[in-house]
Amino acid sequence: MEATGVLPFVRGVDLSGNDFKGGYFPENVKAMTSLRWLKLNRTGLCYLPEELAALQKLEHLSVSHNNLTTLHGELSSLPSLRAIVARANNLKNSGVPDDIFKLDDLSVLDLSHNQLTECPRELENAKNMLVLNLSHNSIDSIPNQLFINLTDLLYLDLSENRLESLPPQMRRLVHLQTLVLNGNPLLHAQLRQLPAMMALQTLHLRNTQRTQSNLPTSLEGLSNLSDVDLSCNDLTRVPECLYTLPNLHRLNLSSNQIAELSLCIDQWVHLETLNLSRNQLTSLPSAICKLTKLKKLYLNSNKLDFDGLPSGIGKLTSLEEFMAANNNLELIPESLCRCPKLRKLVLNKNRLVTLPEAIHLLTEIEVLDVRENPSLVMPPKPADRAAEWYNIDFSLQNQLRLAGASPATVAAAAAGSGSKDPLARKMRLRRRKDSAQDVQAKQVLKGMSDVAQEKNKNQEESTDARAPGGKVRRWDQGLEKPRLDYSEFFTEDVGQLPGLTIWQIENFVPVLVEEAFHGKFYEADCYIVLKTFLDDSGSLNWEIYYWIGGEATLDKKACSAIHAVNLRNYLGAECRTVREEMGDESEEFLQVFDNDISYIEGGTASGFYTVEDTHYVTRMYRVYGKKNIKLEPVPLKGSSLDPRFVFLLDQGLDIYVWRGAQATLSSTTKARLFAEKMNKNERKGKAEITLLVQGQEPPGFWAVLGGEPSEIKKHVPDDFWPPQPKLYKVGLGLGYLELPQINYKLSVEHKKRPKVELMPGMRLLQSLLDTRCVYILDCWSDVFIWLGRKSPRLVRAAALKLGQELCGMLHRPRHTVVSRSLEGTEAQVFKAKFKNWDDVLTVDYTRNAEAVLQGPGLSGKVKRDTEKKDQMKADLTALFLPRQPPMPLAEAEQLMEEWNEDLDGMEGFVLEGRKFTRLPEEEFGHFYTQDCYVFLCRYWVPVEYEEEKTEDKEGKASAEGREGEEAAAEAEEKQPEEDFQCIVYFWQGREASNMGWLTFTFSLQKKFESLFPGKLEVVRMTQQQENPKFLSHFKRKFIIHRGKRKAAQGTLQPTLYQIRTNGSALCTRCIQINTDSSLLNSEFCFILKVPFESEDNQGIVYAWVGRASDPDEAKLAEDILNTMFDASYSKQVINEGEEPENFFWVGIGAQKPYDDDAEYMKHTRLFRCSNEKGYFAVTEKCSDFCQDDLADDDIMLLDNGQEVYMWVGTQTSQVEIKLSLKACQVYIQHTRSKEHERPRRLRLVRKGNEQRAFTRCFHAWSTFRQAPV
Repeated sequence: MEATGVLPFVRGVDLSGNDFKGGYFPENVKAMTSLRWLKLNRTGLCYLPEELAALQKLEHLSVSHNNLTTLHGELSSLPSLRAIVARANNLKNSGVPDDIFKLDDLSVLDLSHNQLTECPRELENAKNMLVLNLSHNSIDSIPNQLFINLTDLLYLDLSENRLESLPPQMRRLVHLQTLVLNGNPLLHAQLRQLPAMMALQTLHLRNTQRTQSNLPTSLEGLSNLSDVDLSCNDLTRVPECLYTLPNLHRLNLSSNQIAELSLCIDQWVHLETLNLSRNQLTSLPSAICKLTKLKKLYLNSNKLDFDGLPSGIGKLTSLEEFMAANNNLELIPESLCRCPKLRKLVLNKNRLVTLPEAIHLLTEIEVLDVRENPSLVMPPKPADRAAEWYNIDFSLQNQLRLAGASPATVAAAAAGSGSKDPLARKMRLRRRKDSAQDVQAKQVLKGMSDVAQEKNKNQEESTDARAPGGKVRRWDQGLEKPRLDYSEFFTEDVGQLPGLTIWQIENFVPVLVEEAFHGKFYEADCYIVLKTFLDDSGSLNWEIYYWIGGEATLDKKACSAIHAVNLRNYLGAECRTVREEMGDESEEFLQVFDNDISYIEGGTASGFYTVEDTHYVTRMYRVYGKKNIKLEPVPLKGSSLDPRFVFLLDQGLDIYVWRGAQATLSSTTKARLFAEKMNKNERKGKAEITLLVQGQEPPGFWAVLGGEPSEIKKHVPDDFWPPQPKLYKVGLGLGYLELPQINYKLSVEHKKRPKVELMPGMRLLQSLLDTRCVYILDCWSDVFIWLGRKSPRLVRAAALKLGQELCGMLHRPRHTVVSRSLEGTEAQVFKAKFKNWDDVLTVDYTRNAEAVLQGPGLSGKVKRDTEKKDQMKADLTALFLPRQPPMPLAEAEQLMEEWNEDLDGMEGFVLEGRKFTRLPEEEFGHFYTQDCYVFLCRYWVPVEYEEEKTEDKEGKASAEGREGEEAAAEAEEKQPEEDFQCIVYFWQGREASNMGWLTFTFSLQKKFESLFPGKLEVVRMTQQQENPKFLSHFKRKFIIHRGKRKAAQGTLQPTLYQIRTNGSALCTRCIQINTDSSLLNSEFCFILKVPFESEDNQGIVYAWVGRASDPDEAKLAEDILNTMFDASYSKQVINEGEEPENFFWVGIGAQKPYDDDAEYMKHTRLFRCSNEKGYFAVTEKCSDFCQDDLADDDIMLLDNGQEVYMWVGTQTSQVEIKLSLKACQVYIQHTRSKEHERPRRLRLVRKGNEQRAFTRCFHAWSTFRQAPV
């Protein structure tokens, strides 16, 4: 067949999967002179076809998975070639021509999975290369010159080769985004080039003999690196350089020798996938619970047991997959079952005894694998799955009993708590009053309410009948938008952007016309034209026209008018629909197209059915398939029959079902049902179905097949399998066509990837077909052209022509038929090619009644031990304990003195840049919120000696004095010297980044450990959460400034500090707060610094003493004043009410009202509500709490003596909110019985919306800190 049709306009075609073995290649490819891309994958090619030389515009050529031994040929003569993909062939170095690298535009080269032993020669000449894949070859070295020239590379894959080293010139690849080096023996390669690749996003080093010593010490500069694979190596711990990656999303450390994880893993705040399978882990650190974005966690084949999983793992609210197969797990934490998004839970090959009952609450679970756990007993399904409080009794009496209260206390709570509640008493009286009302009074009240409602309704109707201003409304203003669904005809975004939209009426439905064909009207068609524009006020407005062709049929004229009105109603437009007739268009309509419209002869057929004789094509099909019926077209010959199969002969109104002598009855039944569906859906029940058995055929049957054969033989191979159908999507643009294949094996019916058993095999999915597109389905001996109802007419015409040319070009069998299928009228043979599209048999007769009635889930498998039903599910003991009393000053001073006596010396260090420098002693006690500090403290440890035990006989015998003195002297010489211990305190400001901790961990800490082996303890602290022993060394002069140490020293802004003691004199701090007089309080002392610009006098400093403040704190304020500031400042101690106007109130920013008492300090308590332990528990924070104790993923209860605040974080689960609310109610009931003179009120507070009564309970309240990086 000559290529005289659409082939010259084809811009891209995918011919993958066709058989071009033996040198056969379609000659008509030469006619595709406009071809830009061509795919010839899996076609059996042994050499490049000569026809490629005619494709002078070809840019992308893919010849993967063939038998090519050489690329020599016409490639170098293709001037526009940009990409060559020749993976999975038999190419050797001699088969790669040198001249292809002289192509100016060559940017993609894939020669992976071949037989190369070295880099292709002259490869360095391809200076525009962006993607280079040489993986899965036998290359043992990379020339240095290669990366001197190829500096623009974005993707480089050298995996599965024999490389032992990498050229140092790789550091020139500053634009590289993906580097894959898997499977190379790079033991001695230090990879020092990595830190220079600043744009790197993906780094794969699987099976490259990585150890701790041959990895870079830091990758801090690789801020874009998000995917790292270090699996199958010899790592004994997580490399330190990984902790410096701020944007890590995926990390694979499987198949190593890692035995433990560092607490530093909480630096990976963006991590989504973590693979630690096949290691030596016995436990996971609690810091893993801070990875709130983690979606996939793989822990297979380790040594984990129940204690090795942190109880707070339920805080991983984004977790979707958790795999811990082949471990030593007896149980799993119940909190793991609180992960709301968990879809896959794999726990096979463990030692599981049971699972938490909450396993039934995992509503999104898709895979639960607990195989090979021989002792596993599944828990029973709860009776009420949606129990609001998880079957927890929150009554005060029950919670007191669980907390260990005496029976008398429990009885008193049951008897007296309710009667003393005045609010409850008022509610009881109100209920009694309501219940005592007369029934007749209720009926009268209801009648009066009905009359009033009727009157109001009449008034509203009379008001609506008049427009504003008293005028009667127009008739069209009373019309309502009809409640019709137009989404089948018009998209949601139609008319929302200024421009022109045109529809063509086809088969009673408006079909969108592409913009390239606007202004071109067929004489036998009708159109709807929508013009969208902005009026003077900037609002959207519309003009709607419907154009009537001179040769249009009646159905098109009517539908254009109807759908134009539908479009107006859909938009809610107030304009009229304007009728335009061919040859008599209005000026307004012509202006829409700039007076440039043209008429074309012809048009689509009428939507009405025309009565004519239908022409049927006689076809014969071989029926096969066990579960679902499949039909394979065969030639109309008697020799096509096979006694092992059933054949279906379709003659239009006569359908024969022929059964071979060895065919199964099931195949015959399926073929008969298939024929009945064809008759019902396609022949309107007019066809006659005849069942035939081999040897009993009528003469008419053989007449159709050209005569009866002498013998019906077996000729179909036993391993017969039809060619895989190929689905092409026809794409049409301005002057070109494209024919890409759809890889339907990876397609899904859902947005998410389905289960394995739902994946289609050789059959397609109906959901692939888009109503706005046209498809060509090539089934070798059948070619179908499927036309979507909303597809453009030109695409349909091009597809019909292209289908014919494609069939002739690829030399299909003679009995091949090209058929046309319109959406909604598909033939049964076409539907049979798709999975579950009107299948003949959809009922599974292999299931019995019990299997059908049994629902999914874990219900009814086994019963759990009844003794565990009463296990505690909530712990509210902390709510019933008394408030911790404050430590007396004398006791605090004595403890402070003892701790300082043991201190032998203290050295301080501060982080400056990227290293710690020594801190001057005069700055001890001064801390800054954006800095990190390290203090090395050496303590004397007294050594206790055991007294020598002498026998009784020796004790009774008299010893000479001289002998006793010698024995005492000898014993004294043998006594060891006093021992010591070193503690390193790491202090981090609330505004400092975690880089300080990382720098300390990998530098200073190692130095200290080498100096004091076995005697070093590291204590990490954050601002206002310091160790009391650490605080005691500063003797209550612990000062926290805002900002950085050196940057804050030269500021000229007034600063205000508050001195406050929380529960103990040990916990006294002087912290800088906002310079605002409303923060003053009469029970505290404050320090205000007002700086001057004078060199002689740097400013004035006030120590403000509140009238109700503690005298010891007032003296402490004066001491801090003298310590903080030298003689260059004027210092003044003032009492409340004696403030000078000049500097004090001016410096603090005007006088404002402030609190005159701090009574709340005597009652303040902070509780934390969490289910991280696997059950709901309430714990109390110590009296020295701070703002950072408010955990964002928990509920906090704050009692200030008057109100109980329930503070809700932004990442709190709904379960915790409900349980915490019940706990609040229990606590208020308890305090009412204990402190009835101070009844509490419950208030809800969300993070970021705290009121002053809440914030003043915290020392130096400020903005919440962001997640450290």
